[in-house]
Amino acid sequence: MDDGGSMEANTKKSRILIVGVTGRLGFELAIASLQALHPTFCLVRSSSLIDPEKSRKVQILTDSGAIILEGSLHDEGSLIEALKRVNVVICAVNSKQALDQKPLIAAIKQAGCIERFIPSEFGSDPDKSKTYIADMDKGFYSRKSEIRRLVEAEGIPYTYISCNFFMSYLLPSLVQPGLKEPPRDKVTIFGDGNVKGVFMKERDVATFTISTVDDPRTLNKVMYLRPPGNVYSLNELVELWEQKIGKQLEKIHISEENLLKKIKETPYPDNMQMVFIYAAFVKGFQTCFDVEACGGVEGSLLYPHLKYTTISSYLDTLL
Repeated sequence: MDDGGSMEANTKKSRILIVGVTGRLGFELAIASLQALHPTFCLVRSSSLIDPEKSRKVQILTDSGAIILEGSLHDEGSLIEALKRVNVVICAVNSKQALDQKPLIAAIKQAGCIERFIPSEFGSDPDKSKTYIADMDKGFYSRKSEIRRLVEAEGIPYTYISCNFFMSYLLPSLVQPGLKEPPRDKVTIFGDGNVKGVFMKERDVATFTISTVDDPRTLNKVMYLRPPGNVYSLNELVELWEQKIGKQLEKIHISEENLLKKIKETPYPDNMQMVFIYAAFVKGFQTCFDVEACGGVEGSLLYPHLKYTTISSYLDTLL
């Protein structure tokens, strides 16, 4: 009888197709979807089943109840077949592959059964990039904006997830380009050090994302993630780290002008960490706008019951 009850509950939950499950975030999205009892389908390329690390992830998902569908974004037949089995699609391909979502959008339009599409963004809001960093990012954000415009032009219902930085990026070095771990002696502060950025753990981004799929409040909206324990300026980050290690660090200040000079002098892609630091911690790309005023919604206000990893608890793991 229990099985029947759970199956009945499942029929009320969206059936979700996730693209990119062998990547770090895609895997977490699939796990979160399964934990929330959504019927979960994973589109996996046949080449991924040969790769030891990727096939290990696929096996974990299979054992957890996911349905694995072989196919790719460039095989229309397998795409349409997969889409007809679901009503929500989440794409988590690498940022460099953002434009590879074009055939997926065409297939979603053709299938005609998708009630929500969450494209691969999962970073800072790409539509705000031109205001802050113009073309310094070599099209990193403009590709994502191009996908947004295509989704909207096709009239596909969507939710965009703007989670800002992943904790695995920049935070392990305390926002020090080139370092692999937090400094113990001296630290560089970019700009005045008072502009706030946001960091989220991938697992938490996945949990918040899955919470949106059946929520009418997030339909055709950008959901921003700015939970209180994860919004810090460089000065606050350094102070927190100093408290944890019981030691004052020597501060080296780099002005906005000098940071821009370093970005221009450093060849692409080696300068990209500095570009993102400039955007977030000097220009305020992630926090210098009001979420509601620009028509967005804030995830930690929508889902106050969801627990998340704070910056402080993450830094404890680096001690």
